[in-house]
Amino acid sequence: MSKQTQITTDELRERLNAGEKLQLIDVREHEEVIQGMIDGARHIPMGEIPGRLDELDPNAPMVLICRSGYRSERVREYLSQNGYNNCLNMEGGMIDWVEGE
Repeated sequence: MSKQTQITTDELRERLNAGEKLQLIDVREHEEVIQGMIDGARHIPMGEIPGRLDELDPNAPMVLICRSGYRSERVREYLSQNGYNNCLNMEGGMIDWVEGE
């Protein structure tokens, strides 16, 4: 069985509504997050991730978020190569999240 690497916006909503504690990391650029972020998400632009790994808990479940799911998947791959094995990419990104509201 392959390890889950993706989470849908519906699954994420269910887990957050159930009170699950997740690290939500929004990797979009500053001008993008002005339009809104998921409550509780932490903004770390994609290009700053390598220099800010100390802000991430490698043992806590993490969900990576961007506009469409492409950049956050690149970040998920990078983190998994660096020992962060509990990362999920939010499929469809904020485009799908906003549509699901």
